[in-house]
Amino acid sequence: MKFVFASDSFKGSLTSEKINQILTDIAQAHFIGCECVPLLIADGGEGTLEAVIAQKGGEIVVVEAENPLGEKIKSRYGTFEDTALVCMSEASGLPLLPTEKRSARKTSTFGTGELIRHAVERGYKKIYVTLGGSATNDGGMGALTALGYRFLDESGNVLKGTGEELCRVRSIDGESAIDFSDVRVTLLCDVSNPLLGERGATYTYGRQKGATDSDLAFLEAGMDNFARVAESFTGKSLNVAGGGAAGGIGGSLHAFLNAEIRSGIETVLDLCDFDGAVSGADLVITGEGRVDFQSANGKVIDGILKRAIGKDVPVVAIAGSLGDGAEKLYEKGLTAAFAIVNKPMSLEEAIENAEELYKNTAENVFRLIKSVRK
Repeated sequence: MKFVFASDSFKGSLTSEKINQILTDIAQAHFIGCECVPLLIADGGEGTLEAVIAQKGGEIVVVEAENPLGEKIKSRYGTFEDTALVCMSEASGLPLLPTEKRSARKTSTFGTGELIRHAVERGYKKIYVTLGGSATNDGGMGALTALGYRFLDESGNVLKGTGEELCRVRSIDGESAIDFSDVRVTLLCDVSNPLLGERGATYTYGRQKGATDSDLAFLEAGMDNFARVAESFTGKSLNVAGGGAAGGIGGSLHAFLNAEIRSGIETVLDLCDFDGAVSGADLVITGEGRVDFQSANGKVIDGILKRAIGKDVPVVAIAGSLGDGAEKLYEKGLTAAFAIVNKPMSLEEAIENAEELYKNTAENVFRLIKSVRK
């Protein structure tokens, strides 16, 4: 028997490493001599840096960068071979700011630009940037400023690159910008939102980044102004699918750096050679903290199903909980889904006892598999 374990972490309770250990121990107890292939999987969000770098045998580089409010912090990015992996959450992430300091007007992606610049100046020719969990709504202007672009107002003053300055941009100077002509940039993104409109960066994600209702129209108007000036400068539209990711940085990096926008989970699966791992497997066990309708749209389980089902390998999911719409995964080929919560309990209780609950569920899954294989 060959088993592939490819579960996302359960936020706040179980890491992918711990889940892999539990599954391997139980699988080998029931199927002596079985082959277990543990993979560290993430969809481009939390845990992606650690998952990819661990499996690629790379290193974590620690550098000083600005947080979303311009304060210097210790930040990180990963490297392997000729490639660097930059995660927006490391310098521009929402969790870096307490709730009372979140402001879609004041925050900037400058720190993410610093990480990209550091990697390019060290000679890395392939840059992956994960977009997600940002505290920003600056259209990527801050990141581009860190990369050498200058955004000018009507008086020729250089802007810092925050959300509230989007409306003031009148021209762009790229004379001192870093040359990306021989650098390939790929954006890992699990949303298809455009830059502008009701489904755009501001109206979809602005509130969670500290924007008030009165801020939204102002920020949207600024984003529209910025997009028009940027399109005139680059000759490319910022208002593309995925352009609204992470406060609009998706559209900017696509236009200014000729970056390709790709699915986060699809790219991570490629980097981790999931296709090679699943070849000849009898079963894939995946999962995440909560499985619901979102899981069927570009998340870890959705991506794994597409690859595994294509190779006629069944997939079982073990989740912290099952929510509305989880059944949509059956339509995509999922064999079965199990929740580890086995009785009424609070979220705090479930998190506290997650390891034992997961072990019990995994034990039952492998008992069932063993009975069928007899």
